[in-house]
Amino acid sequence: MIETKNLSYSYHSEDEENEAVKEEVLKELNLKIKKGSFTAILGSNGSGKSTLAKHFNAILLPSGGFVYVKGMNTHEQKYLFDIRSNVGMVFQNPDNQMVTAIVEDEIAFAPENLGVKPQEIRNRVDECLKIVGMQEYAGSFTANLSGGQKLRIAIASVLAMEPECIVLDEPTSMLDPKGRAEVLDTIKMLNRAKGITVVLITHYMEEAVMADRTIVIDNGKIVIDGVPAEVFKNVELLKKLKLDVPQVTELAYELKKLGFEISDGIIDVDECFRELVKLLGDVK
Repeated sequence: MIETKNLSYSYHSEDEENEAVKEEVLKELNLKIKKGSFTAILGSNGSGKSTLAKHFNAILLPSGGFVYVKGMNTHEQKYLFDIRSNVGMVFQNPDNQMVTAIVEDEIAFAPENLGVKPQEIRNRVDECLKIVGMQEYAGSFTANLSGGQKLRIAIASVLAMEPECIVLDEPTSMLDPKGRAEVLDTIKMLNRAKGITVVLITHYMEEAVMADRTIVIDNGKIVIDGVPAEVFKNVELLKKLKLDVPQVTELAYELKKLGFEISDGIIDVDECFRELVKLLGDVK
C-alpha cells in the first residue's frame, strides 16, 4: 500500500540572527506497509512520527528519497489526486478539518468536490454514519458534538471518499476514556470488518498493542519493528527512548527482575492473568 525508500525530510527555518537553520527530521527511512494491515507507529515528541504520517498522502514531500502509494510516486503531481483519494488523513484535533456546520453536510463535502452524483453522495453519507455509529446525529451541529463524536465524524468524512488506507495522527490524545474507546472501536472495525489499511500514530502503548505491527521511531529512524509482543519485550530500550510500556508488560517486567519465572512479551490483561495464576500455583 505504502513504501518509503531512503526517505529523508528537513525543516528549514531561521535563527535569531536570521541565519538559515536546517533540522533533519527523517533520515533515510525505509518502510513498507501492506494493504489491509494495521500498523501502529510510536515515538516520543520530536521523533518524526507525525512528519512521517504527512508523507503518506503527500501533505509533505521528501527532501530526499521517495514515497510510493500503490506504486505512485508522491513527487509526481499527476498522481496527487489519486494518492489523496487512496489515503485519507485524520488529525489530532477534528475541529481543524471540519468545514461545515451540519454533520451530514460535513460527510458530503468531499464527495461533492469529487463530482460524485447526488444519489451516490446520499448513499455514502448514510453508510458512513452507520459505520461510525452516528446515524442519529445526521442533522446535528458539528459544534455541539463531544470530542469523540467529532473524531468519528472526521473518520466518516474520510470514509466518504472511499479510501483504501486511513492514517490517524494521534486521534485520541485530546479525548476522555469514553471518547477514546469509541474511536478505537471504530478504527478496529474499519480494519477487521472493512479491510481498510490503518496506520495509527500514537503515544499510547495500549493502542499500539491492538495493531498487527508496531514500529518505534526515534530521531528520524526506525529502531524497533515487529509484532507488538516482540516490540514490548524491549522494556529497557523503550524506557531509554522516553516511552512507556503497557501496564501489564511493566508488571511482568518488574516480577521478572525480582526473580520470578514469567514469560516475556505479555501485552494484555488475560495473558497476564494466566501467567500470574501459573506463578501462584508454582509458589504454593
